[in-house]
Amino acid sequence: MTMQRRRLLAGLAGALALPATASRAWAASPPAPDLFPRALQVPGGVARLSLGPSPTRPAASHEGAPILVIGDPIEWTALVGIALAQAPGQASIDVTSGGEPKRRVAYTVAPKKYSEQRLTVAPGKVELSPEDLARYQREAAHAKEVMATFSQPLPDRLHMTVPVPGRRSSSFGLRRVFNGQSRNPHSGMDIAAATGTPIAAPLPGRVIDVGDYFFNGNTVWLDHGGGLLTMYCHLHRTDVQLGDRLEVGDVLGQVGATGRVTGPHLHWGVMLNRTMVDPALFIDA
Repeated sequence: MTMQRRRLLAGLAGALALPATASRAWAASPPAPDLFPRALQVPGGVARLSLGPSPTRPAASHEGAPILVIGDPIEWTALVGIALAQAPGQASIDVTSGGEPKRRVAYTVAPKKYSEQRLTVAPGKVELSPEDLARYQREAAHAKEVMATFSQPLPDRLHMTVPVPGRRSSSFGLRRVFNGQSRNPHSGMDIAAATGTPIAAPLPGRVIDVGDYFFNGNTVWLDHGGGLLTMYCHLHRTDVQLGDRLEVGDVLGQVGATGRVTGPHLHWGVMLNRTMVDPALFIDA
């Protein structure tokens, strides 16, 4: 690594330090001096792909979804969210820079085996009535619009603080079986905490959705720029409104047990290029 590159990384590490503010929900440790998120090229992980030097920021996409590109003219890096459904093997993104022709940047997705959990819940949360199914379909269409958000400015920090202290009661990628029926893998991190525990924004962001949903209960989405979104589900109470801008540590709501749950906890999701990825890649632990 060149001395100039070391200075750039050191500067980024300094920019990631968080100021202590009395109004914050709880104190956070400073981030490790490294680029975030950590690279893990598996389903549900993040690929960190070098795009090389360019006087202007390249544009990158995967299957039509724009990709967050960070860095500087010395070296640009694409941060690619890898879907849990992605088959191991070769994958690629499309890149354009200036007036150059579109090129493909390839990478390899390694296999990863996630755990399985069996749960018993109310039958109405598994076998949906026609009314509940119609509600879910409406909510899914709305969520798709929310998840397509890709805004400017791009985030100036990528390291996140954990939004609520507590035990991780369920890990990302866990395959759940409800009442004997297999469902999609768990697409977030569950953190067990008492009802009413304040939830803090892990990065500066804008509130782009607040609602009460069939499966997710009371939910808040934050937009951090560049297709980096975070989601907070099963809230007891929401303390923000659409369009609010939050700083690190600002309270957005309280832990609860709304929606399809077996007890109070926070379901925390992180999304890159419309793909849910492992939140643990964005934090120190």
